[in-house]
Amino acid sequence: MTDTDRRSGVAKAVVPAAGLGTRFLPATKATPKEMLPIVDKPAIQYVVEEAVDAGLDDVLMVTGRSKRSIEDHFDRAYELEEALRAKSDTQRLHSVRESSELAQVHYVRQGEPRGLGHAVLCASAHVGDEPFAVLLGDDLIGRREALLRRMIQVRDTYGGSVVALMEVEPEQVSLYGCAAIEPTGEDDVVAVTDLVEKPAPDQAPSRWAVIGRYICDPAVFDVLRETPPGRGGEIQLTDALLELARRKPADGGPVHGVLFRGQRYDTGNKADYLRTVVEFACERPDLAADFLPWLREFVDRHSADERA
Repeated sequence: MTDTDRRSGVAKAVVPAAGLGTRFLPATKATPKEMLPIVDKPAIQYVVEEAVDAGLDDVLMVTGRSKRSIEDHFDRAYELEEALRAKSDTQRLHSVRESSELAQVHYVRQGEPRGLGHAVLCASAHVGDEPFAVLLGDDLIGRREALLRRMIQVRDTYGGSVVALMEVEPEQVSLYGCAAIEPTGEDDVVAVTDLVEKPAPDQAPSRWAVIGRYICDPAVFDVLRETPPGRGGEIQLTDALLELARRKPADGGPVHGVLFRGQRYDTGNKADYLRTVVEFACERPDLAADFLPWLREFVDRHSADERA
């Protein structure tokens, strides 16, 4: 494969959605974590919408057992549509049909939870020998941001793979993969020279953490096939990307990072999930007029109780 071929456009998105969601038990005993609502829309739909907004309407979901409701959500619901049509409820009819018309959504099963790297490897047959995006459902990016589109531009310019990087507080670095970086000729683009998965704060190469958006060169699949289990006994995508960062363009390298300073919502734990729901509700014109005054009153009342 030539360097020109490796710089061809990104057309497909992969969304790993096979995790057990143990941090949200018991809610996730029967409901996939990705289907937990952000107000009235499941988190995973926002992720698919982001991919589509960036021009990627071929989406592969990597799912697991007990994830059938994800497939149902992105499928047609004819009986429900007919009931809403009979009531002339066009607004809800549109919201129900919207998810099934967003993209061409495909599915593959990850037989056992063996890490993000293994989940990405499950996409190899669908993706083939093309660059592709990976979007994690735990991270929601603000609708006014153009992070994924920018990452695709960087891939088209430099080739190889691209990761999204966000600066975090020192006490948070152990929650992420962190990158050692070098500047390029662009303010928001850096070369990645090292990646460490969930380092101790005193061992982190920087405070620039990899968040849940990647553009991967297809060479990552061959690397993942040879990548042994790493931290937590799982196959880590960061380990494979570190190998690619050391390679020349003809062999699938290098790896660049886009420094992201925009709006990101973390739904991976209960506290951040609740903050996300509140922020989304406050931004909704149909809810804010009633919700914001109640929220202010609630906070004032709670603060008064704490002072008492």
